[in-house]
Amino acid sequence: MAKTNPGRFFEDYRLGEVIVHAVPRTVSGGERALYHALYPARHALHSSDEFARASGLRASPLDDLAAFHIVFGKSVPDISLNAVANLGYAEARWLRPVWPGDTLTSQSEVIGLKENSSGKTGVVYVRTSGTNQHGETVMEFVRWVMVRKRDASAPAPAPVVPALAPAVAAGDLVIPEGLDFTRYDFTRAGEPHRWGDYAPGEQIDHVDGVTIEEAEHMLATRLWQNTAKTHFDASLREDGKRLIYGGHVISMARALSFNGLANAQVIVAVNAGSHANPCFAGDTVRAWSEVLDRAETPAPGVGALRLRLVATKGGTPFTLKGEDGKYLPHVLLDLDYWALVPV
Repeated sequence: MAKTNPGRFFEDYRLGEVIVHAVPRTVSGGERALYHALYPARHALHSSDEFARASGLRASPLDDLAAFHIVFGKSVPDISLNAVANLGYAEARWLRPVWPGDTLTSQSEVIGLKENSSGKTGVVYVRTSGTNQHGETVMEFVRWVMVRKRDASAPAPAPVVPALAPAVAAGDLVIPEGLDFTRYDFTRAGEPHRWGDYAPGEQIDHVDGVTIEEAEHMLATRLWQNTAKTHFDASLREDGKRLIYGGHVISMARALSFNGLANAQVIVAVNAGSHANPCFAGDTVRAWSEVLDRAETPAPGVGALRLRLVATKGGTPFTLKGEDGKYLPHVLLDLDYWALVPV
């Protein structure tokens, strides 16, 4: 009797199914150190316990995206082990900080299924949530992924594509309990720019670039216990390349955005996200941002910026799509998110 698991294929998913993901993960300061070794992450709130305490928190929480990667990684063996590509995100909210010592688990509900016209793959939509050891939900997000079919001739379910909100409403953003930027130290944070210094429509070229290395990508993907075959097994692609985990690109672009958005300290929501084109070792990632909106929050000294973060592998800054409406070949990531900044 076979004891190994080949992973799920498209025809194995059922609408409404709730999948509890295996292997809880207890996080420590090691995750923070490794995260900062992998990415040029320098936002002060996630770097310094003293800065975090001065901002009303008990200590520096785990980086928002590190927490996301852990919750995401737990879902991979059940959702995207046989994925061709992770396609996009929506309705993501960070609901509570993750602290060193917390144990995270995750589960997903299948909310949509749609076979592709080729009949060889289909798109699976899931809503994933991460929970700590107290049973508190720390984050939730929707993602959709293209998954291979085991048998191209297998019948497909009736297509269901979930209706997703175009953005998380500002009033639905969850501010970390106690967060207070009234004593914010701009000198220690690295830049003087406040919430009011940013205007909708403003574009920021983050200037710097980082060339992706095979070794760092492999380390990152293993760190998050992401087991998707396409990130490890070069024989799965005709070009013989291992696909860089999309979350690696997100974190690299977010870290690069420090230059111009050093005070965008906390990610509280992702409105939409697309991995526009694949990334491979040897690509040099650069980033630019556009300010989409601003919102006040009830927390003292804290405002919210809605930002578009675009990661590229070259090309002209601030170019995104062609006349046909499709992403240009140099665009890797298009991420629409809310961040908290001092007013």
